[in-house]
Amino acid sequence: MVRCVRVPKAEGNSVRMSLKAEGLLDLDHRIASEGDSLLIPILCASYGDYATEERDLEEIEHQETDYRMFLPEEIRDILPNSFDCIGDLIIVKIEDELLQYKHQIGEALLKVNRNVRLVLMDGGVKGELRIRELEPIAGSGTTETRHKESGVTMITDPAKVYFNPRLATERMHVASQVKDGETIIDMFSGVAPFGLVVCKHARPKVVYSIDLNHDAYEFMKRNIELNKVSEIVPMEGDAAVAVKDLPQADRVIMNLPQIAYRFLDVALSKTKKGGVVHMHRIMERDEADALTEQLLDEMRSKGLDCHLSEKRELKTYSPSASVYVFDVIRD
Repeated sequence: MVRCVRVPKAEGNSVRMSLKAEGLLDLDHRIASEGDSLLIPILCASYGDYATEERDLEEIEHQETDYRMFLPEEIRDILPNSFDCIGDLIIVKIEDELLQYKHQIGEALLKVNRNVRLVLMDGGVKGELRIRELEPIAGSGTTETRHKESGVTMITDPAKVYFNPRLATERMHVASQVKDGETIIDMFSGVAPFGLVVCKHARPKVVYSIDLNHDAYEFMKRNIELNKVSEIVPMEGDAAVAVKDLPQADRVIMNLPQIAYRFLDVALSKTKKGGVVHMHRIMERDEADALTEQLLDEMRSKGLDCHLSEKRELKTYSPSASVYVFDVIRD
């Protein structure tokens, strides 16, 4: 028997890619289809909010799928265990001690990922616009790609704009909460992945997608046209300024984990009573609860009554810190 997650078919590809990127996808068993769901074999106890179950899945006879097997045995234990898949690109972080093997690592990743065209080494997110510093290490072509997630296709370029494929589950979670006719503000939108997924799976009145990065704004417009979405209004500029002319929102998304909390007062001031702000933040795990309550106290002192509805841990950021989402309700 194999442990599986039961996932709606519309979310199957994005969940599979996220599991694979995190090294949690069981590659020895086939994904099964059952009604409107897919049963995806996993190597962990659970994944996100999806139901888990034990099932008898068909075993796969396949060629070597562990890229590490194509690299020298003496370095296999320190090779990266996970990487990001964005469209037909792989982005991988490589420690300094492995830099001499970077091209071999890239070629090995290409061998076991047949749908990948280009492997890029991740030098980290830089600057105000959150753009990754990337170096091609294997494959060919440009860094522009088309990424499929939850039934939508997004044109993006990780060398020009911020895009995180590991937020696929969170984007669907938000979409599942949206009620008909909602007004939504996405303050740090990137290429509009939240808006696109929300409009695919819910019926908002409008999604105002804002980003300071001109390239992100241009990709937004292309993605809106590609997916034939009429509810998204793309906006270029500083979100703290741009929101001033917008109507009050039922929901505000703040996916800027490094500094989003600095703009919580701006977000709450544009949120209707009973509305929610989804604030992303990187925090030390042992300080997350106390510092968040302190932040909410600061908001209340400004006349912005609010309370915390839910905290979700999205991913590990460092040995002691994680990226969280805090759902803050405007009272």
